[in-house]
Amino acid sequence: MQPCFRRGSFLLPNDSVNGRKWSVIACDQYTSQKEYWDKVEEITKDVPSTYHLIYPEIYLGETSNRIERIHLAMDRYLKENILKEKVKDGFVLVERKTISGNRIGVLGIVDLEAYDFTVGNTKPIRATEGTIRQRIPPRLKIRRNAPLELSHVMVLIDDPENTLIEQLYKEKDHYSVLYDFDLMMDGGHDKGYAITGTKAQEIEEKIFAMQKERELFLAVGDGNHSLATAKACWEEIKKDLSLEQQKEHPARYAMVEMVNLHSPALIFEPIHRLLFQVDLWDLYESFKDYCDEEGIVLAPGKEIVFYQNGEEKSVSLIKKDNRLPVDILQTVIDRYLSNHQEVKIDYIHGEEAMMALLKEPSNGGIFLDRIEKSSLFPAIVAGGVLPRKTFSMGEADEKRFYLEARKVK
Repeated sequence: MQPCFRRGSFLLPNDSVNGRKWSVIACDQYTSQKEYWDKVEEITKDVPSTYHLIYPEIYLGETSNRIERIHLAMDRYLKENILKEKVKDGFVLVERKTISGNRIGVLGIVDLEAYDFTVGNTKPIRATEGTIRQRIPPRLKIRRNAPLELSHVMVLIDDPENTLIEQLYKEKDHYSVLYDFDLMMDGGHDKGYAITGTKAQEIEEKIFAMQKERELFLAVGDGNHSLATAKACWEEIKKDLSLEQQKEHPARYAMVEMVNLHSPALIFEPIHRLLFQVDLWDLYESFKDYCDEEGIVLAPGKEIVFYQNGEEKSVSLIKKDNRLPVDILQTVIDRYLSNHQEVKIDYIHGEEAMMALLKEPSNGGIFLDRIEKSSLFPAIVAGGVLPRKTFSMGEADEKRFYLEARKVK
């Protein structure tokens, strides 16, 4: 067994760069709100910024030379020393202030040989949700030939006793500050500390000791498809390398931030199901039949609430394994949709938004309860991966902002 989370060397902008203009939100946010990205473009015009190094997904359908421009900007930032190596063979302790609280993480690199997104794998790093393979190729075009990687990936460690990241944060005054600034567009505040030398080595050894004790060590909380793309790129590259060359090739690793699943600032919100042109009670009968087949008992409770035209049926599930209620429900919905082409689905955040949409009599809603954090890792082990839209990890503004970079060539 090899350590799956390791020290890395990280680049940061030089002291002349405005941090607020440099750092922008994850590329997969605000994909229906062009005005957000228009404002970001305005803020970052003609100044060094990670905006020029990423491909916001709202633009994925366009025909342009954006990928070429990204690669050219990366080359220029390296050549002109806009990006400089400020952490060598270490970690970054990240303190992010959001509307939900103070979220602490550790930036490092993961071994892509220890990660797999396919259902049923037993690697120590796994996806939380099903990976849609069709979403990888456009991202792969960006990563191929790129000299740098930036990352919005957050991986989760199950540490209810707060033995790792929180202990490091208590020692933060012993580390040098790398950056400390307000983020643009109501993103909160970011502060980073360099952990290097013997302390970084001690942390890596402690993390490896924790890894050895667990079947599933890290779950990908945000950036599932970005990490899957890094994996696909590495699989391409390693074909032309010897086993010795593969061991320390930079593309074998991907930069991620590790966050404790049990952080109070990490809020899991449910995502409800809205069905259009549906007889919800017909679907409910299919749900009951499936549960009966699987030996799942429907009991009084509020884990799942079916609602249409003022009528409501609510249940909790008594089951023999650790599958989440949303996993069971989504299995039934997917089967139902395949046999009822006229029925469409959408995924809605918030009960208020759902109830507004349910004023239309032909719409049916299924409300889900918030999942318990302690159930996440057992559910992944039991079901392989979770269905898409199982939960939302915080609000859009709380997602990771691009800031650090890493050489991958």
